[in-house]
Amino acid sequence: MSILSHYRWVVLCVTLPAVLLCSGCPKDPQALIDDYPNKTATVICPWSAGGGTDRCARFWAEQLQSKFDNPFVVMNRTGGSGAIGHSTVSRAKADGYTLGMITVELSMMKQMGISDLTYRDYQCLMQINADSAAVVVRKDAPWNNIKEFLADVKTSDEKLKMSGTASGGIWDLARVGMLNAAGIEHHLVTWVPSKGSAPALVQLMGGHIDGVVVSVPEAMPQIQAGELRLLTVMDEQRHPDFPDIPTLKEEGYDWSAVGWRGLAVPKETPPEIVQKLLSECETIAASNEFKDFMNKNGFAIVVRGPDEFTKFLDEQESLWTPVIELAGYAKQ
Repeated sequence: MSILSHYRWVVLCVTLPAVLLCSGCPKDPQALIDDYPNKTATVICPWSAGGGTDRCARFWAEQLQSKFDNPFVVMNRTGGSGAIGHSTVSRAKADGYTLGMITVELSMMKQMGISDLTYRDYQCLMQINADSAAVVVRKDAPWNNIKEFLADVKTSDEKLKMSGTASGGIWDLARVGMLNAAGIEHHLVTWVPSKGSAPALVQLMGGHIDGVVVSVPEAMPQIQAGELRLLTVMDEQRHPDFPDIPTLKEEGYDWSAVGWRGLAVPKETPPEIVQKLLSECETIAASNEFKDFMNKNGFAIVVRGPDEFTKFLDEQESLWTPVIELAGYAKQ
């Protein structure tokens, strides 16, 4: 081998690894942040297509796509009482390309042994909704208000039957909290598990059960049609569509319960990306499009930013933990 050839071989051996190494190097982190978003982002929905949470997720995906001029697509990751979808968000790469529509079940999963997840596993972006629990009966039911209903629970020879969700679901726990606030043992009402509010309402109208605990939007069509009667809402304020119906607290029972929805990203998402997302989310939340969408679907608008949302979730965890234990659903 000539001296020149040997020299060329040495140079190649020294420089080639460096070139290959640099070609595999990631971009400068700040450049990735400045360029965000430049590829498809995913909005994870932990519940099935067509439901209220799915509709909310699709609305926000469309709006974010419009604001960023970048694809935002919804992926439904169902199962495990919401644990699979929530886990998908928390474990995703923290780069801003995975968002999640988190729901009230996150406030209960760990206590019930469904998952180890809590709100602490996320960077909260914005709460968008909170629908209060409501007690609903048939139009021909003998109770005109919640006091009469609860009095009957205490004195009836036969246990009243209620439904609204699966055992241990949000509306079952709302029922337990209400009865506890009224000084009534929760087992004096028989909870009939269902796959959701829709089948529970069918059971109610068919006379198979005595009442349901659901959100107001879920029973709104039947209430407005005069087929069902709203007895109370478990909220701090009366429902704007039913201003004549007292809240549970107004009737003397210190209990409120809401089902909420909000947006979150994986915990270690860079703050600059979080701020970019939050800025657009604030614009969307203030828009007429958002108000029209929520009103059309009957969803109550409750908007909280990151700090307020995180504080609210801490309060929710404290609210539900003793109720879960009282109901016998706590992890042993």
